[in-house]
Amino acid sequence: MTFESLPDGWTRWHEEDGGRAILAYRPDVFDTDAFPAPCLPTIYVSPGSPRRRPGSGDADGWTITLYLEPEVTARVETADARPAAVATARELARAFAAGDVDYRDAYQVPREAYFDRLDELLGREA
Repeated sequence: MTFESLPDGWTRWHEEDGGRAILAYRPDVFDTDAFPAPCLPTIYVSPGSPRRRPGSGDADGWTITLYLEPEVTARVETADARPAAVATARELARAFAAGDVDYRDAYQVPREAYFDRLDELLGREA
C-alpha cells in the first residue's frame, strides 16, 4: 500500500522503500508568520512500537504519529504491519484535513490566535 490519493493539502514529504514515511500538511503555507514552519503538521509512519525501549531492537509493529510541532503530539496510533500503518496514516490525514482532530487539546499553553488561523485554513467554524 502506498500514499497515493492523499487528502487535500497533504503531501508525501519523505518515504523510504518499504519503511519509514513522513507526510506534511500544506508546506506551501507553513513558511510565513501566519503559519510558521515549525508548526507544520506532520504524520510520521515508523517501524516499532511507541512503548519499546530505545536500543531494545524490538521493531515489531508500526507507529503512526501526528505532530503539530516537533514537541506537540496530537495522536499516536499503532498497526501490526506497514500496509495497515499506511492506511491509518491516510485516515489520520483525512481526519485532520476534515477538521476532525482537536488540536487545541494537544497544547499545554494555548495559542488562540494561531488556532483561529488554523481553523480558517481547515475551513472550521470557530
